[in-house]
Amino acid sequence: MRKLLAFIGATIGGYAGWYLGALVGFMTGFVLSMVGSGVGMYVAYRVAQNYE
Repeated sequence: MRKLLAFIGATIGGYAGWYLGALVGFMTGFVLSMVGSGVGMYVAYRVAQNYE
């Protein structure tokens, strides 16, 4: 369950980062997508850990 939630969190975080960064430029979108994926994975993993 943790891995599934981490994947979902990374997807949502990456999309949010890309959306915000693409307003500025392509490379900014890419960098913010990577940061958003990491943050999304961390948050989703912590949620899953507390849920179990």
